[in-house]
Amino acid sequence: MTVYLQQLGLVCALGHGVGPVRHALLDAVQAGGLTATDHFSPGRVLQLGQVHADLPSLAHAAPAFQVRNNALALLALSDIRPAVDAAIERFGPSRVAIVVGTSTSGLPEGEAARAQWARAQTWPAGFSYAQQELGNLADFLAAELGTTGTAHVISTACSSGAKALASGARLLQAGLADAVLAGGCDALGRFTVAGFSALESVSAERSNPLSAKRCGINLGEGAALFLMTRDEGPVRLAGWGETSDAHHMSAPDPSGRGAMAAMRQALSRAGVPPQAVDYLNLHGTGTPHNDAMESLAVHEVLGDRVPVSSTKPVTGHTLAAAGALEAAFGWLTLVDNPRGALPPHWWDGSADPALPTLNIVQAGQSLGRAAQYVLSNSFAFGGSNASLLLGSA
Repeated sequence: MTVYLQQLGLVCALGHGVGPVRHALLDAVQAGGLTATDHFSPGRVLQLGQVHADLPSLAHAAPAFQVRNNALALLALSDIRPAVDAAIERFGPSRVAIVVGTSTSGLPEGEAARAQWARAQTWPAGFSYAQQELGNLADFLAAELGTTGTAHVISTACSSGAKALASGARLLQAGLADAVLAGGCDALGRFTVAGFSALESVSAERSNPLSAKRCGINLGEGAALFLMTRDEGPVRLAGWGETSDAHHMSAPDPSGRGAMAAMRQALSRAGVPPQAVDYLNLHGTGTPHNDAMESLAVHEVLGDRVPVSSTKPVTGHTLAAAGALEAAFGWLTLVDNPRGALPPHWWDGSADPALPTLNIVQAGQSLGRAAQYVLSNSFAFGGSNASLLLGSA
């Protein structure tokens, strides 16, 4: 049974909405997106993928839902709200599911509340511990839309958003839902920045994936939401693969076995050979270990022919939103893109001789024809791996 990604709403450091984000993503002149700031790391300026768009008010929502993470999701939802409302009207509130990935929930609001308590021994007006519960995002979206069907959060770090799409596809194929709102959302906060900094994973400069001089990630925030149904639409979720190698709490398995298996599962589920893939969006964090593992896995599964790029140097690593956001970039590559323009890989061009050779997308590069298949990789802490294969309708 075929599952389609009907409509897309998104917001990230590149902008808000399909048109502006597509334009910035495919910019062949300069890499945009990131902001130099020490707001989340006092005394240390970092390049972060902040969202600067005006966020919608949450004054109408219950206090437990009044967090930035939900505002980001509501802004992404606004792009596709008419289509989602129409699906609810058509199928009924109990037949529309919500599956979203997140890892921060209301953590930044918790940080602010704890700081006020330390300062004044009082909690902020309206503060609720429920703001920090990981299920908060799905509960908020269900309350906002008035749905009564399945609504849950997947929180497997950087694979969350991709796994949410796979989970949504399974609900549709099993007949447990007739439409699914699926995707991911995460907001920046000091705790997140401090945590990754403690792991010595954060670069003060723009990340430099695959370079011999790569030295870490940039963090970011954003949201991407898809309306998924069984009705024919512009993009198919043709296949997906999910594996768990549990090699290490934070380091990937250097052999790449789990990553390879996830990519092969996605291709196998779609019945598509590796040579049919037109473009691969790398997980591409810019850390020494991730890039070494992923380049090995990609070369083994796809060889050195398929154009590849990491888009994290222009969005930052949006953590639980990354899999959904980068699936969104795959969607943009397949839809209304007759020349097959590809997202550039922004780096210093200093190839690491220790890594297998890959076909890295240059600024302004295109296929010269419409793309048919796009693969997107998401590899998370704890060895949680997910690959999504999107196909044109």
